[in-house]
Amino acid sequence: MSPRKKIGHTYEYFLKYINENPEVRVVEMDLVEGRKGGKLLLTLLLRDIRLMLIFLINNKEMLSVLTVLDELESLLGTEDFREVFPLLLTDNGSEFADPEAFEYGIYGEKRTNIFYCEPRMSNQKGRIEKNHEYIRYILPKGTSFDDLTQRDVTRLMNHINSTARPGLDGNCPTDLALQCLSADTLTKLGIELIAGDEVCLTKKLFSKK
Repeated sequence: MSPRKKIGHTYEYFLKYINENPEVRVVEMDLVEGRKGGKLLLTLLLRDIRLMLIFLINNKEMLSVLTVLDELESLLGTEDFREVFPLLLTDNGSEFADPEAFEYGIYGEKRTNIFYCEPRMSNQKGRIEKNHEYIRYILPKGTSFDDLTQRDVTRLMNHINSTARPGLDGNCPTDLALQCLSADTLTKLGIELIAGDEVCLTKKLFSKK
């Protein structure tokens, strides 16, 4: 990313922004790789409730990432998109490199704010990095994602989000999402609560189709 494009979008500006807007929801954004050169997973973590959204993308190009966000804005509407994704925090990868393309949506209106972690400081978005461990329980490193469908990935997402967390007082992220997001938004995002005794976090998940 060029220094010019980073002006106003560095981690320093992120800290300033959340200090001035303490109630803003921070959404951490990242990619999870499968087979080298194959399909990837785009992950978006709503930091306040630990809810992780997962989308299958074909390649590590910015257009693939933007297509997901554009489709979400089209599905939710710009106002609801702003409510769910008001601030994106990500790394300096080329797939996230144009802040204006992310901030301004399909209707030319500002839909979010994007900021970038400092180089080699993955701990600055440590919650999404930690949540990727759940993905790796089911899809270990080196696993190809090429045969997966978005339906498979949504299933994966719902089992992960239905896993109770000690840091959430024994609740799961979906429990909290049911309290702070509308039923319509949850439906559009594909969020469903899986009963605790049916949650599967192993490779057997996809053998249960």
